[in-house]
Amino acid sequence: MHIVVCIKQVPDSAQIRVHPVTNTIMRQGVPAIVNPYDLFALEEALRLKDQFGGKVTMLCMGPPQAEDALKKCISFGADDAVLVTDRAFAGADTLATSYALAAAVRQISREQKVDIVFTGKQTIDGDTAQVGPGIAKRLGLQLLTYVSRIAEVDIENDRITVERRAEGGVQVLRTAMPCLITMLEGTNEMRFAPLENMIHAARYPVRKWSKEAAGIEDITKIGLKGSPTVVSKVFGPTPRAEKALMQSVEDASPRDVTLNVIQKIFTQHPTLERDILAKATV
Repeated sequence: MHIVVCIKQVPDSAQIRVHPVTNTIMRQGVPAIVNPYDLFALEEALRLKDQFGGKVTMLCMGPPQAEDALKKCISFGADDAVLVTDRAFAGADTLATSYALAAAVRQISREQKVDIVFTGKQTIDGDTAQVGPGIAKRLGLQLLTYVSRIAEVDIENDRITVERRAEGGVQVLRTAMPCLITMLEGTNEMRFAPLENMIHAARYPVRKWSKEAAGIEDITKIGLKGSPTVVSKVFGPTPRAEKALMQSVEDASPRDVTLNVIQKIFTQHPTLERDILAKATV
């Protein structure tokens, strides 16, 4: 079994600031980390490798310093790593990114057939959840999004059964491989990297592919040229002026506390009670 895991190196969202004048994200001095959602995908890939054997190849598109993120993944147990890096990729939106990554996956599959492509459900810097589906569409792969558990893998018949989190419940889906899976957060717990793996990762020669090596056929579909998305403004949320209302429950029953809270809500929002009653009578 050959699994490709797509990751992204992102700025630590806990330390991101927005410039007060230009309204752009200030990345200087902000440490870069592996997108947390992608780690759930990596752990699931490593669990499949532990169970069935095979190879896990990491794939990332980014600047040269993203090599650190790939080496971190090698320390967890991945077998190979490819960094797609070229100035021509700069400024790529999700459309251009999915085009470049799909081309790279196609190149990797020429070396060894790819059975599963994993991604996180989204990234913490973009939050669009579009790249995974975009890769699947371009490669003609079966798409399984928001997967919470891989129930069964039938290697002989190239079949996989997963549980997918959906509104109102869980869907059980079975499809053919190759496929692309976007893993949901909280589905597993990332393993610790043993010391010998960390030493191996520090010395590992990450493969760096230019646009030519990645198999890009149309340069108008990468970077800024291939990115129709325009971000007009980035800004931080305005701090709320009002404070939260505190309700003491020491000398009151749960029923009295609930009625008191509901009454306060209706007082602050005079039309809310009327709207609720109107919907209830429809």
